[in-house]
Amino acid sequence: MFENLTDKLDKAFHILKGHGKITEVNVAETLKEVRRALLDADVNYKIAKEFTNRVKEKALGQNVLTALKPGQVLIKIVHDELVELMGGQASGLNLSGKPSVILIAGLQGSGKTTFTAKLARWLKKKKNKNPLLVAGDVYRPAAIDQLKVMGEKVGAEVYTEEGNKNPVEIAENAIEYAKQNGFDTVIIDTAGRLAVDEEMMNEIEQIHKAVNPHETLFVVDSMTGQDAVNTAKAFNDRLDFDGVVLTKLDGDARGGAALSIKSVVNKPIKFIGTGEKIEDLDVFHPDRMADRILGMGDIVSFVEKAQEQFDAQEAAKLRKKLAKNEFGFDDFLKQIQQIKKMGSIKDLMGMIPGMNKMVKDTDIDDDAFKSIEAIIYSMTPEERRHPKIINSSRKKRIARGSGTSVQEVNQLLKQFEQMQKMMKMMQKGGGLKNMMRMLGGGRGFPSLR
Repeated sequence: MFENLTDKLDKAFHILKGHGKITEVNVAETLKEVRRALLDADVNYKIAKEFTNRVKEKALGQNVLTALKPGQVLIKIVHDELVELMGGQASGLNLSGKPSVILIAGLQGSGKTTFTAKLARWLKKKKNKNPLLVAGDVYRPAAIDQLKVMGEKVGAEVYTEEGNKNPVEIAENAIEYAKQNGFDTVIIDTAGRLAVDEEMMNEIEQIHKAVNPHETLFVVDSMTGQDAVNTAKAFNDRLDFDGVVLTKLDGDARGGAALSIKSVVNKPIKFIGTGEKIEDLDVFHPDRMADRILGMGDIVSFVEKAQEQFDAQEAAKLRKKLAKNEFGFDDFLKQIQQIKKMGSIKDLMGMIPGMNKMVKDTDIDDDAFKSIEAIIYSMTPEERRHPKIINSSRKKRIARGSGTSVQEVNQLLKQFEQMQKMMKMMQKGGGLKNMMRMLGGGRGFPSLR
């Protein structure tokens, strides 16, 4: 996500670093490269030009040329302008209704049905809501079944009317059903087409008029770039929706849609889809996205994802085991499971400041833990509790059982021993200083593969 844009902006700012003195000429040269980077990211030319003009005006107005660290001041201005370009601040949902009605619109293939289920999970987990999903796509053969499967996955009931081909009736009946059965939120999935057409627009307008939703969300595939922006404008002209949902930001999206859409339709991006898993949905924070675009990471989102998996009781048990030096491979397995639930490993590493460049050209498979798990599962319960008893013959047996080599088993055991020592040092209050000493000045653990 945004990797190419991040690289190009980094190169643009290097123009300033390469000069002994900052002048109006090399500031202009830098901003020319910034504009080129935005255009390569599929940002509309007019928006890119206006953006760099605003940055230049503010840069000269703030005496960047005579600032102590002019390069940093210019980056700060670009950062602030990126935040404004993408909406300024995170935008919430209007959930004031009884029930609150959320209408989902968009083209076929944009990810509406998947987002509907993801939103239900988010509402249950984050807002303590009891949502009802409504299967309003009566044309696509698998749409109703897909929503039923995903509804079951997130623990949300799905309202359907088999045989009824009138989506307006279905939506109205679903809201009445929600009122009678204690649902506080109704999320209506609607039909899409392969392209914007009059029939689809008329239908979504009729549903909108009939149910008068508290929120209308337009779902768009971010990988379609400027086409996504144009489609959003066409829908907004007819629906006047409340916010945008960008899906597939984990793919090869160049970022143009995220950077342009607010300027074109003047509606906020409210959510972003960051993967195929049901939990891969994030509230869109323009400031955090600007941080990531400029290579500063997104440590706040990283911590939030970690906190979602945090279990206070388990943490207390873990502290006791560490204090008694009883941390074993079963405990390690639990930690791996928590990390895996947080999302894509490469995406998570990209949230840590400074790590995005290190992992940029590295192929980090989300199944990277598989061989580690296989080795641990091939150990006996006693071996997991007391790894020191694992001798050469046991290592050979574990390697055969896990489909790995003795060398890989040795590497894992060595890593685990180092980790135990580090955790013990952290417990004693040695903190990061001792951890870095253990890592040999920050070289890090050897990888298993």
